[in-house]
Amino acid sequence: MSLLERIQSPADVKNLDPEQLPQLAQEIRDRIIQTTSQNGGHVGPNLGVVELTIGLHRVFNTPEDRFCFDVAHQGYVHKLLTGRNDARFDHIRTSDGYSGFLSRAESTHDAFGAGHAGTALSAALGMATARDQRGSDEHVVALCGDAAFTCGITMEALNNVASSTKRLIIILNDNKWSIAKNVGALPRYFNELITTPAYNRLNDDIERFLQKMPGGESIIKLGSKWKQETKDFFVSSSIFEQYGIRYIGPIDGHDQKQVEHYLDFAKNAEQPVLLHVLTEKGRGYDVAIQNPERFHGASPFDIKTGKGAPSAPGTPPKYQDVMGHTLVKLAQKDENVIGITAAMPAGTGLNILEDALPKQFFDVGIAEEHAVLFAAGMATSGYHPVCAIYSTFLQRAYDQIIHDVALQKLPVLFCMDRAGLSPNDGATHHGLFDLSYLRC
Repeated sequence: MSLLERIQSPADVKNLDPEQLPQLAQEIRDRIIQTTSQNGGHVGPNLGVVELTIGLHRVFNTPEDRFCFDVAHQGYVHKLLTGRNDARFDHIRTSDGYSGFLSRAESTHDAFGAGHAGTALSAALGMATARDQRGSDEHVVALCGDAAFTCGITMEALNNVASSTKRLIIILNDNKWSIAKNVGALPRYFNELITTPAYNRLNDDIERFLQKMPGGESIIKLGSKWKQETKDFFVSSSIFEQYGIRYIGPIDGHDQKQVEHYLDFAKNAEQPVLLHVLTEKGRGYDVAIQNPERFHGASPFDIKTGKGAPSAPGTPPKYQDVMGHTLVKLAQKDENVIGITAAMPAGTGLNILEDALPKQFFDVGIAEEHAVLFAAGMATSGYHPVCAIYSTFLQRAYDQIIHDVALQKLPVLFCMDRAGLSPNDGATHHGLFDLSYLRC
């Protein structure tokens, strides 16, 4: 029996010796690759969080402690460690299997359901505040990808953390990718935090020195003043610290010992803490590492080559490809035609426009509200914006469609991909309401 087959609950993960964890991580990766090769699914995101998720379940106690996974597409590892390594996992994302996301109806270990980006921090903050109000002592952890911080709702929650609770753990899972490559100023800022070697070297040297002293571990845990002063000397104080949140990182998200050390530190902190964890999308599967966008959410594929099944003869082209090529033709005739997408260039076909006419293409990140308002602003200036967003995600910009586009009768063209039912991704991704709310 493999190690993974012996895991029936998080308690079994805690009982493993540290020397056994690399084997468990490999077995989890093999299980995910094998299953997604048959059913499709979120390959790269899950392969990247194996050590991190193992660490979470070794340090904390679910369902008493509560994890909020942003989007929850990276929840396959969590499922495998919480009693769901069974036949239903073999059929994940089908009617006979588990959801491809987390669901409160599926397990008590799933503290909050999701499917869309940017929800974890607000939900976790609500849980932490409720805990404080009733006087209980469970831990609340929000696991957010770096792309989640391009969502306005995440920044709204960040603004409220320090004023709402003194105990919240935020994990910034930084793999430098959304579905496509991250865009905007915040990803560049995160990269600056990663690439400050002078501070990182000095910090490591001082911690090693303190660990050799009597009481040194206590000094490190208290986060003494020298640490903040040296950080301020080498880099401007972290944006998170300006929000009243203790920033710790960067942390190697594939070093199991280091991950568990810092999770335990955060568990005992007496203020909100953000752990900046660096992970590799597709870790352990070379094909996914080399093709991070394609293996973010993949169709069934051949494990050896990574290639999908060939289309049957006579299969028509994908709708998004037809749309993308058509938009290029229109944009070539009129330079005022522009394409706007919210982190989904390939999924909407706008990658074709990006390749052909990059100056007429805009990817605003996971920011649907901004995408629609941005389009409205350009429409007032004589441009013809084409806003291409999945139907399920466009509903997030309902107010902007009504208040900013429709009421002002601005010429914005909405191209909604994935309208109708979404059998594999389930209820959070159905595009059912577009016709109703667009008849405004």
